Amino acid sequence: MQKDIHPAYQDVTITCTCGEVIHTRSTRGSFHIEVCSKCHPMFTGQQRIVDTAGRVERFRKKYAKHAAK
Repeated sequence: MQKDIHPAYQDVTITCTCGEVIHTRSTRGSFHIEVCSKCHPMFTGQQRIVDTAGRVERFRKKYAKHAAK
């Protein structure tokens, strides 16, 4: 086996927008997510629209004239 060819497998922190912090190990490093198992509608049973950069509003504005017909 060759030495020093694998990426570093380190302890990382994953942070969700709801405030949940998950400690795990990864080669990627720490990062931020928008939806986790504590706030995802499938797990909570509550509907929530995750609006990323105003996409939902742009969709509603674009198709508002079609809904009027």
